[in-house]
Amino acid sequence: MMPQKCAPMKFSSQAMSMAAGKVRGIFAAGAMLAATVSMAADLPTFKLEMKDGVLNPARIMVPAGQKIKIEVHNTGQSAVEFESVQLRKEKVLAPGAQSFVVIAPLQPGEYKFFDDFHAQAQGVIVAK
Repeated sequence: MMPQKCAPMKFSSQAMSMAAGKVRGIFAAGAMLAATVSMAADLPTFKLEMKDGVLNPARIMVPAGQKIKIEVHNTGQSAVEFESVQLRKEKVLAPGAQSFVVIAPLQPGEYKFFDDFHAQAQGVIVAK
């Protein structure tokens, strides 16, 4: 049996345009992600250690009117969850994990946060 020849594939200019648009969209999304990570690196940064129901520090002083980043480190043996209802933020971390949350500029005041997995762990962010 002889192999059959296949006709070359033809793409319409509309199909090519759609494919190019998708590639540009993927590139733009990647560029925005890189820009977001870069901007997060430039923010005023505060460290929070969460360890089996203990927050260190339990009171975080931050500048009002500025976007901030809080680096959260779980140094304990169990999972933790940084959560703030007021700030609409939550982040779950496995034992030994670290991550961060970015918080929009705050008005002067106090904003509560807690470890949702350890009820006794309560903290406050104070914006001045």
